Amino acid sequence: MNSYLFRIGSKTSGFLRSTQFVRSYSKHVKSESYKKALEDVETQVAESPCILYMKGIPERPECGFSNTAVRILQAEGAVFTSYNVLKNNDMREAVKEFGDWPTIPQLYVKGQFIGGADILMGLYKSGELSKLLNEAGVVKKDE
Repeated sequence: MNSYLFRIGSKTSGFLRSTQFVRSYSKHVKSESYKKALEDVETQVAESPCILYMKGIPERPECGFSNTAVRILQAEGAVFTSYNVLKNNDMREAVKEFGDWPTIPQLYVKGQFIGGADILMGLYKSGELSKLLNEAGVVKKDE
């Protein structure tokens, strides 16, 4: 995963003032449990036709962005599995590295990274998400 640095404030060069906010995402320490988590993410993405890495569970999302992603998938009639990244910090960091994306939630369809809540919302509004999910065969059919 790339390292990201976000700065908010009036001064953009030189030393940061104490009133400025700095947040960085850096590479996670590669412990054995982290390596295992990264392997687990790779396996889950390969084996699950549609998987959402989120905070919480679909019945009880623990952040607004995860809630948005779940509601969009439900509105589309998608059949998906989910993983609560709050259960395991190594898994949470592994998901970020695997997708090279610094935030949660993350959606994968047929092994392909689709995006987070903001991207899902854009795809949903444009109708592209419906097409993508139907082509992947992850939408439940009316009987």
